[in-house]
Amino acid sequence: MERKTKQKIVVFTGAGISAESGIKTFRDSDGLWEEYNIKDVATPEAWQKNKALVLEFYNKRRKQVMEAKPNLAHKALKELEKKFDVHIITQNIDDLHERAGSKKVLHLHGEINKCRSTLDETLVYPITGEGIKLGDKCKRGSQLRPHIVWFGELVPMMDMAYEIAAMADIFIVVGTSLVVYPAAGIINYVSSKIPIYLIDPNEINVKGINKLIIIKEKASVGVAKLVEELIK
Repeated sequence: MERKTKQKIVVFTGAGISAESGIKTFRDSDGLWEEYNIKDVATPEAWQKNKALVLEFYNKRRKQVMEAKPNLAHKALKELEKKFDVHIITQNIDDLHERAGSKKVLHLHGEINKCRSTLDETLVYPITGEGIKLGDKCKRGSQLRPHIVWFGELVPMMDMAYEIAAMADIFIVVGTSLVVYPAAGIINYVSSKIPIYLIDPNEINVKGINKLIIIKEKASVGVAKLVEELIK
């Protein structure tokens, strides 16, 4: 007997899905994260200017992520795996999808719990202890930096994300405004023949998409509703 292939659901998530877990974003306060400004801590220029400040910022953010817990939206997406082949593409640097149990997660903008060499970007390590300190080096002797795609840097996982999106039978967007490029361009790679669900409590100006279903709810409510509907 031939086994039926599971339908592929691709979920594209942004800051809105983690906000309900208490994860703050720069956009909460016009380019500030508490007392930090984007240009001072999240650009290659900031790293060259003040490595200690950049490390301090990401060590604080990592602590916040470690204290946060997956919310109902993260957990509901895990439930989809019972019936579908689920791939999550996220703009978030936290690990809440993984902690909720999702198995296939692609991080476009890096991962807060990892560091990498400044000399060889293929040398990536898990972060242990209190975080990255000045003087922490890779095996080739260069300073370790956060494994994060900073503003102004290329997004190396973008091509893989486009390939995954193009194979979707159902595409779901959760908690992202679809205005930050290149990530927002992922929608252009989704087949015009499949349904696209957009879950966000805010008004989002999206045009020219066939079969667009908008669920104007916060992530925990909207994702749970949609997952229940799809599983049925």
